Amino acid sequence: MSYLGCFDLFKIGIGPSSSHTVGPMRAARRFLVELDDADFDRITKVEAELFGSLAHTGKGHATDTAIVLGLNGQLPEEVDTANVVSFIAGIAKRNRLPLLGKREVKFSPLTHIRFNLRDLLPVHSNGMMFRAYAGATLIAERAMYSIGGGFVVDEDEAFVGTARGDDHAVPYPFNSMQSLLATCADRNLSMAQVLWSNEDALRPRADTNAFLDRVAQTMFDCIDRGVAAEGRLPGGLDVPRRAHGIHQKLLAEHRGRSVMPHQVMDWVSVYAIAVNEENAAGGRVVTAPTNGAAGVVPAVLRYARDFCGGDQAKLRDFFLVASAIGALCKMNASISGAEVGCQGEVGSAAAMAAAGLASVLGASNEQIENAAEIALEHHLGMTCDPIGGLVQIPCIERNAMGAIKAISATSLAMRGDGKHHVTLDQAIETMRRTGADMQTKYKETSLGGLALAAVEC
Repeated sequence: MSYLGCFDLFKIGIGPSSSHTVGPMRAARRFLVELDDADFDRITKVEAELFGSLAHTGKGHATDTAIVLGLNGQLPEEVDTANVVSFIAGIAKRNRLPLLGKREVKFSPLTHIRFNLRDLLPVHSNGMMFRAYAGATLIAERAMYSIGGGFVVDEDEAFVGTARGDDHAVPYPFNSMQSLLATCADRNLSMAQVLWSNEDALRPRADTNAFLDRVAQTMFDCIDRGVAAEGRLPGGLDVPRRAHGIHQKLLAEHRGRSVMPHQVMDWVSVYAIAVNEENAAGGRVVTAPTNGAAGVVPAVLRYARDFCGGDQAKLRDFFLVASAIGALCKMNASISGAEVGCQGEVGSAAAMAAAGLASVLGASNEQIENAAEIALEHHLGMTCDPIGGLVQIPCIERNAMGAIKAISATSLAMRGDGKHHVTLDQAIETMRRTGADMQTKYKETSLGGLALAAVEC
């Protein structure tokens, strides 16, 4: 059985989208890296054609920028976010692109990247076709798909199922929450203990700890940058950054000791807003499980640390439990807004955050499952309808609401004994069916829903 672990669900990358920015960047680079050396040395021209959701909202999600960066050989986790704009401007001015940083070819983003608004590729809405030429001769052509959360597959991988994880042997494999809970009960272990055993089978514990601590610090740094930044977000909607102003008011109220109990949730909201404003500006974020939903888990993680006494060990448990929930959502439904709508992005993120928080607070395995189910259940049916194809409205506030729902779900679950009517597995299956029934215009195309509230001119 293929296994999705914490290294798969949490990826350090660049905004504004995991499926429309991170995935295409990886795909473009992979297309060139996997060519034979002889073919690569013959290339005089490369082209990329974008389909489906990538075509409809790719401009707003900086997909064209990501393609250029990927063809240049850059990786989402390493790209210098501060210099992306100037780098792209230089490519456009010179009409030259160093492929993988090795050899230059003629290249114009306006003519060599095509947004196909009419056709679809067979596997997924987020389809890309890359072509390489030697003069007028086509020497390589490959279709790839960005299936959510920065995951990229070609047609062969999609059809044989290797997109669902690597085939690593772990002691406690699972493909449903029911099977994971059964393992926990049979072994008399907590969910975190079972998941640690699996991760330990993949790599040394020190490597996992170092990765999780880096992810946590990246999330906290993103929050701190977001609450410090002022101005307006790029893209044409003229959306002002709000995290800084809200944060300043919260600090003033805290100093004045005029804080109402419910205002703790305002801190959670500003954490999520800060992250998603950074994401919308193309900053460094962690895919959790996507960029469009990148603010939920960091906000709840910060809440767990600052308001619930979560120490480093507990925060690491948070990540492992959250990643198990994200893996189940991805394996048995989808985390792609282009496939199932925002229920698969913010809904999955809220379920992940709720389960992680429940683990930090000492919940039973059954309460953890219940917390995740409650959080996901109350996002079912949510469409992905970003105005102007930008990850701004309603995405930024939606992350704040997802974080609040996650905390409420945890609280409700821990008031009970874990017994409930609808299981997490049933909620995930419902998300899959709902996404299949949802009209395409409500799945990250900006052709329906709230996206029509402010039609681009």
